[in-house]
Amino acid sequence: MRYHYVWLFWSVAFLVPWILLFYATPQRRRVMWLTSAATTLLGLTEPIFVPRYWNPPSLFELAQRTGFDIESLIFTFALGGIGAALYDSLVRGGLVAIGSAERQRSRHRLHRTALVVPFVLFVPLYFLPWNPIYPGLVCLAVGAVASAACRPDLVRKTLLGGVLFGALYAVFMLALRVFTPGYIEAVWNLPALSGLLVFGIPLEEIAFGFVFGMYWAGFYEHVTWRGSATHAAYAVNDTAARMDRTISH
Repeated sequence: MRYHYVWLFWSVAFLVPWILLFYATPQRRRVMWLTSAATTLLGLTEPIFVPRYWNPPSLFELAQRTGFDIESLIFTFALGGIGAALYDSLVRGGLVAIGSAERQRSRHRLHRTALVVPFVLFVPLYFLPWNPIYPGLVCLAVGAVASAACRPDLVRKTLLGGVLFGALYAVFMLALRVFTPGYIEAVWNLPALSGLLVFGIPLEEIAFGFVFGMYWAGFYEHVTWRGSATHAAYAVNDTAARMDRTISH
């Protein structure tokens, strides 16, 4: 089958920046493992997108036979860790637990809602008469905005995380186009999309890279009530916590 191993090679290629980030940011290794484990589950949503969004030839023709494929699990695993660590590889700040006083602030009342809204929102949006990539994009964007609203300290990370990951993802898409001419036209369901191409790349893919990076850049911190040690309020909380532990001993 033509292009039979392209999806496999392309998904495995994302493990290269994952491994580089893993070794470059030792303080984020646990974050990368946990975030990658969480995003791997998103690979199980592949039947939602095959063949309505795209229909890639896959190992053992699994995507065509079942909608599921092995490549999607590799792909989503790699994306999660990269999205969580890419921004931090430049900043290199530690994480500290957010104190109870900060957690009680009014903006955190919607903490749980902000975390689940993109997943809950996807269900009604999916049944609208449009391609399933669009509810996915909307939900990631809404999730990123909701997270930043609850955690203003994550606004910068959310935006720059989106830009950085979006740029990296665009490079991979360009490589796919350059090294496998005709693959995008053969695999993506372009007539069902906007028809807008950026250097031959579907606009939807460019948007995906940006909103995915926005949402996952601060996902771990939001879920686990962690914050940057360089943030003044959290640094104070962390110092106070250490002093309390010292006094208690």
